[in-house]
Amino acid sequence: MTTPMIPRTAPAAARPPLLSRPLALRFVTVIGASANFFLLLSVVPLYATASSGAGGGAAGLATSALMLATVIGELAAPRLVARYGHRGVLAGGLALLGAPALVLTASGNLAWIVAICLVRGLGFALTIVAGAALTVSLIPAERRGEGLALAGIVSGVPSLVALPLGVWLARHVGYAPVCGAAAVVALAPLVVVPGLPKREPRSERPIGVVAGLRSTALVRPTLVFAATALGAGIIVTFLPLAVPPRLTGLVAVALFVQPAASTVARWFAGRYGDRHGTARLVIPGLVASAAGMLVTAETRNPVTVVAGVALFGIGFGITQNATLTMMYARVTSSGYGVVGALWNFAYDAGMGVGAAGFGVLAGRTGYAWAFVLTGALMAVALVPAWRDRRAVGAVR
Repeated sequence: MTTPMIPRTAPAAARPPLLSRPLALRFVTVIGASANFFLLLSVVPLYATASSGAGGGAAGLATSALMLATVIGELAAPRLVARYGHRGVLAGGLALLGAPALVLTASGNLAWIVAICLVRGLGFALTIVAGAALTVSLIPAERRGEGLALAGIVSGVPSLVALPLGVWLARHVGYAPVCGAAAVVALAPLVVVPGLPKREPRSERPIGVVAGLRSTALVRPTLVFAATALGAGIIVTFLPLAVPPRLTGLVAVALFVQPAASTVARWFAGRYGDRHGTARLVIPGLVASAAGMLVTAETRNPVTVVAGVALFGIGFGITQNATLTMMYARVTSSGYGVVGALWNFAYDAGMGVGAAGFGVLAGRTGYAWAFVLTGALMAVALVPAWRDRRAVGAVR
């Protein structure tokens, strides 16, 4: 007699649980960092514009400083992690995110605001680099894909809520209470950091960033994603300023719709890409992103504003998933680090450059034409996207 069902069910029963106590504690720090970052992402540019008297250029400078410090911090964080450990660097990142928010409104001077943005950008970078490695180490290898998807949802939900909520609160209760709330949500998770494991995750010796930059298979999707990230930095920074005062209530709605559309599109892009191939999604995602910016240019119409940011969000979500998945598929495990570095650099640098450039451009052309020209600039990325698609087809 045989019992075929026993050997088949035993592996399933032995499958480790996904959510452990340390991973749950790690998610607390994820929520704190993400909520802090997105609560103030649009609020600080508004405060800079209102208090400094420097116009839209102040808004762009604030966001650019934040993203510049994030990029620099991401490059420096690995050395800090090697010296102080993931837990210590994560705690430092949360402190640098939260503490400066408490004193942001102590002065309306633009130099002060930029300095605060630089410190907070460094803190956010530390939470990203140290936290990501810690998260992977806490997920069972057998369920890593599922665990990373869950981590993405945990970090994404605060952006859906905090981004529009921050603008709404700033207009109704003032800037200081919003900054105080942002400080609390970043500093409170420090109490759970000691509960995280001390052990350091094992990792392979990574491929260097210079080697990654020499690979067109990685550079092309990096450029495409950077082009769409331009739009993300512009929307969160300038949409509250571009919309007429009579439609200010629309801004909170639009700032919810954009990340919501991105989150949903990213999920469906992943499911589609697994079944039909990821490379074919890049060009449609890029086209949708550029078209969304063109539609958003009509900022006097609430329908076009919501439709535009929704269309951009869909394209941005598709491009996020497609470029990252494609880049990981083109390297071995030793190249995962350089993929993450290039992709996050494209994200942060794209947002920062987009905000700075748009501020200058809008000062000369007005917001409507600045949105149109941005959409046209994003469409230029169709060149590397098309070349990459042809290269993939030629290999196949």
